[in-house]
Amino acid sequence: MEMVHFSIPNKNSSSTLPNELVNSQLYSANLAPTSLSQRTWTTWNYAALWISMCHCLPTYALCGSLITSGMNWFQALITIGIGNLIILIPILLMAQPGTKYGIPFPILARSAFGTWGANIPAILRGLVACGWLGINVFLGGEALKTFVIAVWPDYEHLGHNWTFLSLSISSWLTFGLCLSIHIIIICYGMEAVKKFANWAAPIVLIMTTVLLVWLVVKAKGLGSMLYKPSKFQTFHEFWMIFIPSLTSTIGFWSTLALNIPDFTRFSRSQHDQMLGQSLGLPLTMLIFSTMAVIITSTAQDVLKDVTGNLWDPVYLLSVITSPSHAFFSTPIRIIIAIISLLGVLIATVSVNIAANIVSPANDFANLSPRYISFKTGGLITCILSVIIMPWKLLSSSEEYIFTWLIGYSALLGPITGIIIGDYYLLRRQKLEIFQLYYDTYPLYTNRAMNWISILALVIGIAPNMSGFLRSLQLNQNREKNFFDHIYIYAWFVGLFLAGFVYVITMLIHRQ
Repeated sequence: MEMVHFSIPNKNSSSTLPNELVNSQLYSANLAPTSLSQRTWTTWNYAALWISMCHCLPTYALCGSLITSGMNWFQALITIGIGNLIILIPILLMAQPGTKYGIPFPILARSAFGTWGANIPAILRGLVACGWLGINVFLGGEALKTFVIAVWPDYEHLGHNWTFLSLSISSWLTFGLCLSIHIIIICYGMEAVKKFANWAAPIVLIMTTVLLVWLVVKAKGLGSMLYKPSKFQTFHEFWMIFIPSLTSTIGFWSTLALNIPDFTRFSRSQHDQMLGQSLGLPLTMLIFSTMAVIITSTAQDVLKDVTGNLWDPVYLLSVITSPSHAFFSTPIRIIIAIISLLGVLIATVSVNIAANIVSPANDFANLSPRYISFKTGGLITCILSVIIMPWKLLSSSEEYIFTWLIGYSALLGPITGIIIGDYYLLRRQKLEIFQLYYDTYPLYTNRAMNWISILALVIGIAPNMSGFLRSLQLNQNREKNFFDHIYIYAWFVGLFLAGFVYVITMLIHRQ
């Protein structure tokens, strides 16, 4: 498949790009098309990227929330499998222009939204990534806190139970420490992301496998939970939970469906990125979710006297390594606790760096490419991840599925539909690449701000607003209307409606 290569200016080489482009306020080395020498990512790199991102605590939480909602283990896995196969389609569609032209998501968005209008989808995507970054850092921080308490029990009451923004001092300290690890890696750039994903992927998988095998041996089987039936008596009852669960599963990776060009711009070929992603995403999500089901099922049989949430891997590991359960001698227990902590931190950092820092760093850099670098954009992301207060989003499975996952999928679905419609249906996969970097257009022109795409975005989001407000419990007193009922299809509604409105309106506008 055709790829376009460019010679990118740097301190040691002369540029073949026009001077007016290099001097443009919309151009920077971080956002420039990748050169041939920069395209080093192979099939394994993309597979490793997805493996490292899927092996994370939110994947565990997703599977647990589906079973908690009433599904049996098989229904939950089928939902996750179907959802990931569906989201793989827009991921591969969005990945193609990244590899072909070597451009990141904010630059691709300029083709549909205009050189300045692209800031709108970029910031929306960036804010969602800030939320995910905060969620993962919080879970990683709580994991660190759990293991600290196992060694130093008084740590839990540090600050005499004083809280700030509903979070204890002990949680704030571990949250800050976990966040600082991310900041350190940000300073080393994209090459560090690739190397970290390469070795993080197999380590997390091996450690999860060891835990699974140990629990299966202790339980002498796969656990009794696998034999529990679904709580749904009719197909209609199942369908009313299946659809929002499917939408939330799609929403889980709808963020990456947008910013995947940030990674595929470094691919050696279309074949490398397509094969690596096709193998890495659906298989890993299904395998890791299956492992989560078996681990929890066996843990319920092994730890019958435990009343806590065994779907929380951090809590499960803390119970296994606690002195109250004499599974291991003290030295072995301490070693296992340390290894478990490292595994949780590696899983947290690997998914965050790849999925939740690279994209918003580029998105925020797109606001002012001359003054906001990749590293600065990453630091902005880290600050916003704290302001969003992610611990509020994890307060319940309903908050996690209906408020967070479906809520942001209602935002990102329309953006995906507009960009795919623009690139494949209107432009026929051909971009005037240099035009995306020029700042010589007046603000209120189609090249600077495409008002048709903004209109399509608003129309794509609008039908889901009623259901979103209801999920926030802001209008519970009235009866459900048509728009409340279709909210569970938020991503589908937004993608197809916005894409259709954009393509049709642009065709009429051209004529």
